[in-house]
Amino acid sequence: MGINLEYSEGQTPIDEDEKLGLKIGTISTKQELDEFEQNNIEKAVQWTLGKKNPLDVIFSEKFIKELHRRMFGEVWHWASEFRKSNKNIGVDKSQIRTQLRNLLDDARYWIEKKTFVEDEIAIRCKHRLVLIHVFPNGNGRHSRLWADVIVSHLFGKPVFTWGSKHSLSRKNGIRGEYIRALQKADRGDYDPLIQFARS
Repeated sequence: MGINLEYSEGQTPIDEDEKLGLKIGTISTKQELDEFEQNNIEKAVQWTLGKKNPLDVIFSEKFIKELHRRMFGEVWHWASEFRKSNKNIGVDKSQIRTQLRNLLDDARYWIEKKTFVEDEIAIRCKHRLVLIHVFPNGNGRHSRLWADVIVSHLFGKPVFTWGSKHSLSRKNGIRGEYIRALQKADRGDYDPLIQFARS
């Protein structure tokens, strides 16, 4: 693929092999790629609004993969496939399925036992999913939409605003605030990320 991708702080680079999975051969800039992906993501958001999924669906590997396919399947051949290479973030590629299963089991437990308040459950799920880094790319956007599904489908609350209408994929002050909140969550302090998600 003849495209040079520039990444914002915290974004995971796409490997050269993964770039070969691009379905749209006319894309030549990062801006064009972003536009195609955003269009695909908007369709996925509409799909999530179509029906309320129950807990057993939302906390399944099948749903995690289907959500990613809905978000990126028009742009990337590898959409919904677990990553096959190690990245600058995430568990070893051989541990993805096991770590994801542990997360899904923990999330069911948190809900059943009311371990955390509802927003915190959704944000903990989002944060841990992105730490696992299941897919070659799109993990941050995917985990945010999954948190929106959790909080709206299971708890009947409004979806998160994630810093309002600003793009988190571009270099700006909002992205920096988001990255700092993620870094605090890495150290066990989820309050800034919860507050950011509702800002």
